[in-house]
Amino acid sequence: MEQDVEFPPVDASSEDVHLPAVISVGACFTIAVIYVASLYVWKSKHDRDHPSTIKRRFCSVFVVMLIAPIFVWALSSDFVAHRYTMWQIMGFRLEGLVTAIMLPLVLTATLFCGPLSVTLCNGLWRIYSEPMYWVQAAQNLMWLRNHLVAPLSEEFTFRACMLPLLLQTFRPHTAMLITPLLFGLAHLHHIKERLRDGTPLRIVLTVSFFQFFYTTIFGIYSAYLFIRTGHFAAPFVAHAFCNHMGFPDVPEVLNQTNPRKAIFLSLYVLGLVGWILLLPTLTTPGWYENNLFWSGDT
Repeated sequence: MEQDVEFPPVDASSEDVHLPAVISVGACFTIAVIYVASLYVWKSKHDRDHPSTIKRRFCSVFVVMLIAPIFVWALSSDFVAHRYTMWQIMGFRLEGLVTAIMLPLVLTATLFCGPLSVTLCNGLWRIYSEPMYWVQAAQNLMWLRNHLVAPLSEEFTFRACMLPLLLQTFRPHTAMLITPLLFGLAHLHHIKERLRDGTPLRIVLTVSFFQFFYTTIFGIYSAYLFIRTGHFAAPFVAHAFCNHMGFPDVPEVLNQTNPRKAIFLSLYVLGLVGWILLLPTLTTPGWYENNLFWSGDT
């Protein structure tokens, strides 16, 4: 088949695809610094949620999205550069795309089984059937930032541009631990904003540590999706969905009366267990036609 010619089975040795660690890790660190620095190139007295700040940061991250692929193009080993296009190793290909959109979304929704059940019971889901909700959302800069621009720019930068370089140096299980650390550290820039807003240092450090923890955990999951599927779409839809759901509101569940509280807590646990059990199966590389050079090691 012609597809087998385009994506032949992996037969490369580690020497064929190897990049020195100082190059791959150094490039990823540089990309992360550029991403965070781009958010602060604008002088402004407004906070991060002000419309002018959001618009300027949209421009900044889109410029970074133009710069970051240059690292992939310039630093990829000769074997990889001759075998694949830059866009293929960054996860932009049509083969398996529909699967890469649907299955990671189902998998992530399984993890949120508990919060979704709460949403169904309190009737909040009904607003999604209202056309005006989506019209107003598309005009809301904060909604666009949280649900579209942030997932798009962060997954493009921290997954699509960094992982193809790291996977030329490290085994997949090692590579998927490096970008989440950079991803988590990149979110610590909120410390400066919280201190500027007058938040006490103790609260700032507590919130920032918690944010670093859960963004790193999500980063591992997101990197896993990218490596297993070979698609940018997989971590993007998972990221957008997680941003939409937010961190689970456990106190709300605990304040419920029985038997509702027991049912919700059971669904929380069921969702986590189901996600763990389904994770390796629903990310089987063959389902996504993932024949990229690292797929044989996942």
